[in-house]
Formats: sequence, C-alpha cells, structure tokens
Amino acid sequence: DHGSRRFQDFQDALTGIAPSTLSNRLKMLEDQGVVERRFYETHPPRAEYLLTERGRKMRPILTAMRNWGREHG
Repeated sequence: DHGSRRFQDFQDALTGIAPSTLSNRLKMLEDQGVVERRFYETHPPRAEYLLTERGRKMRPILTAMRNWGREHG
C-alpha cells in the first residue's frame, strides 16, 4: 500500500522469511493479478512490485485483518 517495493524492502520487513519463500509468494501474487512486477534494471535484472487494481481492492480486507490482529493478537 506504499507504492512500489523492491524485493529487499520485503525481505527487510518480513524477518525470518527465506528468500526463496518470498520469491514464490511474490510470483503467486503476480500470477493472481494482485501485484505487478516491473523491471527497473536489466543487468542484473532487478524488479519492483506494485499493487494492481485488483490488489488495491483488497485494502479494506487487509486493513480489517490488521486491525483485528492488533486488537486480539
């Protein structure tokens, strides 16, 4: 929800997740049309991830889940 993010941004924010797991999850989200991957460098290939319209429509759901977790977690 904070604009484009790079792989390392996710890796830094999600402590304990293996890079291969993160990569698989991002690929799954891309395949489902939730995020879009854009390359900003070709050698070596580097990408950033952005929410698609479909992903942005999930904001209310994710906000509700985050709020519930803060209240009950």
